Amino acid sequence: MEMDAALTCRNYLLIQHIAKNKNKLGVYMNPPVKLLDLVRQRIRLKGYSIRTEKSYTEWIRRYILFHGKQHPKEMGKREIEAFLSHLAINRNVAPSTQNQAFNALLFLYDQVLEIKMPEDIRSVRSKKPVRMPTVMTPDETRRVISAMRGVHKLMAEILYGCGLRVLECVRLRVKDVDFAMNQIMVRDGKGAKDRITMLPQKIVEPLKNHLRYVHQLHEKDLRDGYGRVYLPHALSRKYRNADTSWGWQYVFPAGKRSVDPRSGILRRHHAHETGIRRALKQAAEMAGIDKPISCHTLRHSFATDLLANGYDIRTVQDLLGHKDVSTTMIYTHVLNRGGRGVVSPLDAR
Repeated sequence: MEMDAALTCRNYLLIQHIAKNKNKLGVYMNPPVKLLDLVRQRIRLKGYSIRTEKSYTEWIRRYILFHGKQHPKEMGKREIEAFLSHLAINRNVAPSTQNQAFNALLFLYDQVLEIKMPEDIRSVRSKKPVRMPTVMTPDETRRVISAMRGVHKLMAEILYGCGLRVLECVRLRVKDVDFAMNQIMVRDGKGAKDRITMLPQKIVEPLKNHLRYVHQLHEKDLRDGYGRVYLPHALSRKYRNADTSWGWQYVFPAGKRSVDPRSGILRRHHAHETGIRRALKQAAEMAGIDKPISCHTLRHSFATDLLANGYDIRTVQDLLGHKDVSTTMIYTHVLNRGGRGVVSPLDAR
């Protein structure tokens, strides 16, 4: 009886303690979600890419640290303008970088905190330089590609022969290469747009041979209990076995499996773009090209060569996936052909 009374008393005191400290205990039992985790949740709900997620969270983190770790709810127009001006004045960032930081803050306030972003943000803006794209002549392009070997040579031929961006190339799926129609379907390109471009006859056989090797690699992954690939927009839930099908596999898979940072699943992703970038730079040095060559240079050269061969600028615009023809017009300035050929008066004599 005495023991029961003691237990009853102890339980009563415990209940009283919980009642008095209910709010404090709730903090530990249900810890608040961190702000950057909320940002990640909202980004994934919107279906944004992992690159956008990393970029936005990093800019928001820098914004908070710049203002002494104040919570964004306690800051507003003045703090946003100060941060963006700091990027332009002190960090000397490119206009596109400053716009990316602004878009990250816009997403934070509008989509996460649900606070109306001030419309009259007047920060110091980075000055956008007017530069002509670096292009290679057809002979220089051939010399560079000839200096490459293996899968990186095939990727360079696709970049130049089809006008693809480097990320569009490494993200190509088997189902998007149509040998019967001699075309490549570029899915979810810049601006979330699909487009069709040509498949050069010169690379048909090398590409088929490459896909035979990739198919063998995929079959081995399946035998080892893997073989699943990332599918966009929750397609893996809609089509249960699509992620193991051959058509959804990457044309240029990675050399080894890796853990997906979002799902934690071990699978084979596409090849990283740093490989082709490094190989192209080495090839340019071997070919004796002094120009600053990048993967995008092959895309620029694709456009200028088509225009030099007399193709309509609207056709080139469609093949490149440009939203506005004014973007494509920059290549006419590279050719020094603004509507009609211009001949130097020295050459005219």
